[in-house]
Amino acid sequence: QVQLVESGGGMVQAGASLRLSCAASGRDFNTYFVGWFRQAPGKDREFVAAHTLSGGRIYSADSEKGRFGISRDNAKNMVYLQIDNLRSEDAGLYFCAAGRESTRSLRLELSYDYWGQGTQVTVSS
Repeated sequence: QVQLVESGGGMVQAGASLRLSCAASGRDFNTYFVGWFRQAPGKDREFVAAHTLSGGRIYSADSEKGRFGISRDNAKNMVYLQIDNLRSEDAGLYFCAAGRESTRSLRLELSYDYWGQGTQVTVSS
């Protein structure tokens, strides 16, 4: 069992940077792959980035353009999402997720077993 708590969201100006954090509790967190998803108002939740167990990073077509960076610190049971040069379209509720075994793509929600409650990001122009 893993519990995830996101933090670091808030209202920021366009062009600013933000680092979202996800604190995990539970045993053997280093055996879980992790991901970030976001849900904009009125839209479905969408994949942003994932960190594989082997240390690889997967990004969405939008997030792989260089403004997003996912990282984890297993010693602290933490996962981070760095967002640079924030844009209005980056606004939404950001969720951290973790999973242990999946044959599916880590871009899919179904691959994850545990979810946090989300942290809100608002971008002002």
